[in-house]
Amino acid sequence: MDFIEIIIEKMEQVLRRENQMPRLTALKRLQLEEQGNPFKILIGTILSARTRDENTTKAVACLFRKFKDAKELADADIAEIRAIIRSVGFYNVKARTIKKVSQLIVEKFNGDVPHNIDHLLQLPGVGRKTANCVLVYGFNTAAIPVDVHVHRISNRLGLVSTKIPEQTEIDLSFTIHRRHWLKINQTFVMYGQNICTPIRPKCKLCDLKEMCKFYQNVINVD
Repeated sequence: MDFIEIIIEKMEQVLRRENQMPRLTALKRLQLEEQGNPFKILIGTILSARTRDENTTKAVACLFRKFKDAKELADADIAEIRAIIRSVGFYNVKARTIKKVSQLIVEKFNGDVPHNIDHLLQLPGVGRKTANCVLVYGFNTAAIPVDVHVHRISNRLGLVSTKIPEQTEIDLSFTIHRRHWLKINQTFVMYGQNICTPIRPKCKLCDLKEMCKFYQNVINVD
């Protein structure tokens, strides 16, 4: 068992012990509910930025009750999209992005979400985190989506020493075997939401203290 397997296993043990495993992330829940529909994963990821999971889940469900695919969203009235997704942060910007993304998918990719990162990055408003989320949750393709939780925990554990998520992704991809990539986002995000939180992390509950540089250098010193 290599180091990342140990980390993931310990995280899952803590989450089970603290009864947090059932709380799936919005994207994992969407993947399971929609059989990994890449378009819904893409739109869900766009909606999830700076938004609570429960609000993302609500907005995605309401949006796709009204519009079934990229073609319907491409033709939709922007005001109607905006009204449906009001529960998410920055809904005005996201409504415009969703419509533009849908139009480009219809015009350039025949209504299908592209399945490689270079094409995904051509879509308006889609950065590396969103593109990698689509690869992982929509296509079951090995990638490392790095959000604030993955970035924070990777630095706290000393897996990387980086300032920005983009560099975290690069460094993790060099040090972690590809066979583990699919599990990193879901596990780290759940752990970051419930245990290794940004403020007042629950270090007493964590089984990774011995290998955690943050705990050794900051928390344990206090």
